[in-house]
Amino acid sequence: PPKVTISATLVKQLREETGAGMMDCKKALAETDGNLEKAQEYLRKKGLSSAEKKSGRLAAEGRIASYIHDSRIGVLIEVNCETDFVARGEIFKQLVDDLAMQVAACPQVEYISVEDIPESITRKERELELQREDLQSKPENIREKIVDGRVSKRLAELTLLEQPFIRDDSLLIKDLVKQTVATLGENIRVRRFVRYTLGEKESNEPNNDA
Repeated sequence: PPKVTISATLVKQLREETGAGMMDCKKALAETDGNLEKAQEYLRKKGLSSAEKKSGRLAAEGRIASYIHDSRIGVLIEVNCETDFVARGEIFKQLVDDLAMQVAACPQVEYISVEDIPESITRKERELELQREDLQSKPENIREKIVDGRVSKRLAELTLLEQPFIRDDSLLIKDLVKQTVATLGENIRVRRFVRYTLGEKESNEPNNDA
């Protein structure tokens, strides 16, 4: 069968939507007979295997986004990527907006990843679990395993990357980020976020209420 002619406009559109390289976009469109949606899927599948390799590359561009819910909760988040081209693309913008909304929806989230949680917090959670009455009658090796599982679950609840995505709870945020890395072909890093809740006191704020 004759090959579909891939127009430059189509290649440009796929590049803008995914941030992938020109040759990759041409190949994706050729493999999918010029179908834009299938080409995006092709790039995503092709990239997933290289998402891990990309995690070591410098991500110094990106976006800062804000999300305000009902004038009561405000979030600022910074997400980094490698190039300004990707930072301006719709897919990256959508990811950053989704992450800002996720932080607003998860008041218990204080850290980006489990690695960011201070050792003192981990130790405290472990001590609390060890004191639970339902564990006292268990043999020590069983007790340790149960505590490990409970502490891991508790720490995951405190981190953004381990949250189920609010738009699709079959997907964790870390998987959403990996998928976007695969689609865009660049390392992406959630750098930092801050959440403000109306009337909430900072831990170091003096009590000046009248």
